[in-house]
Amino acid sequence: MTVTAWVAAIVFAATYVLIATEKIHRVKAALGGAAIMLLVHATAAGSAFFSQESGVDWNVVFLLLGMMIIVGVLRQTGVFEYLAIWAAKRARGRPFRLMVLLLVITALASALLDNVTTVLLIAPVTFLVCERLALPVAPFLIAEAMASNIGGTATLVGDPPNIIIASRAGLTFNDFLVHLAPLVIVLTAVFIGLCRVLFRGAFRYDPERAAEIMQLDEKAAIEDRVMLVQSLSVLGVVVAAFVLHPVLHYEPSVVALLGAGLLVLVTKITTDEALREVEWPTLVFFAGLFVMVGALVETGVIAQVSQAAAEATAGRPGVTAMVLLWASAGLSAIVDNIPYVATMSPIVADLAQHVPGDHDVLWWALALGADLGGNATAVGASANVVILGIAERNGARISFWEFTKYGLVVTVVTVALATPYLWLRYLL
Repeated sequence: MTVTAWVAAIVFAATYVLIATEKIHRVKAALGGAAIMLLVHATAAGSAFFSQESGVDWNVVFLLLGMMIIVGVLRQTGVFEYLAIWAAKRARGRPFRLMVLLLVITALASALLDNVTTVLLIAPVTFLVCERLALPVAPFLIAEAMASNIGGTATLVGDPPNIIIASRAGLTFNDFLVHLAPLVIVLTAVFIGLCRVLFRGAFRYDPERAAEIMQLDEKAAIEDRVMLVQSLSVLGVVVAAFVLHPVLHYEPSVVALLGAGLLVLVTKITTDEALREVEWPTLVFFAGLFVMVGALVETGVIAQVSQAAAEATAGRPGVTAMVLLWASAGLSAIVDNIPYVATMSPIVADLAQHVPGDHDVLWWALALGADLGGNATAVGASANVVILGIAERNGARISFWEFTKYGLVVTVVTVALATPYLWLRYLL
């Protein structure tokens, strides 16, 4: 590697240590790291701000911005309070039943929406229902972020890396559904079982609060029915446009911004009120993180690591698929999986030309590793970062290691289960 590449790798590692140890706030660390990358010419303004391969992913940033505005307007209607009471009553106040209900909803929603949108919608409900039942909110939020990453693996639109893979490999929505959805169903069930063990200290049943919840009328929580109808109508159109992306060809970010603009236009909410709910620190953190990872792409660090792994296994489909799966999971735990998959997909396409048998197994290994590996750390996936931002804003801060100590267990278990699935279905 060049001197600049070594400097970029050292800067990234140092910044990651600062984020992990929380010596300084993660936004300061990300911005500082990005500034140094620009200072040492590991990347440049053109690449950092305008490159599709190694720059800030504005699609992610503006998707977040648009959905945060929509969620902020929805919050004014009282619908999240309604859903919180409804969920608590369906679970009869039992904490683990409540978690199962929220996780199933999250996983299903993430298969149709992107995982960031899903956690933006489910997090406000979680805060309210945990407050009602006097439950610690952190375990529920952590579990929901992980469920969104697992559920999003099932479809082409569920996780952004899947869209990149589909484009490069010529795979369809139904291909993902047929090949990955069966495994995701199993992984979701196993994950729910893991949550029963990992978060067992959070399931404190309070009979009095449960009885109070059962007496509540969720319909009384709705504060503005007209705005609710307007908001749900716009949200329905936005969700439909997300699902119909292969037909309409509108990027999710464009859909979210159009939906947010329409909602502010048709409702009585002011612009200041709509923007007040935006998690600005989270958006800035993403921008800094994208610049740093982009510098690793620009200097060839990620490509060299990926190429070395690919060359070591060339011509052996089983070994290649397994290395792809586990290496992708490991790398996606520390770098954003979008630029990683964008960098790795040409290498996989080349490998697929030389691997005998069903070479699609390489694409499924890449998708599973990148998507499931995002659960390993607090910055491994966009949904994780968003959850941490929402938690901090609402006074329920989740530390890097609080998330990661659970995430590492979940990632190892889910990737371990994906290993025999790939082997038995495609390699024997």
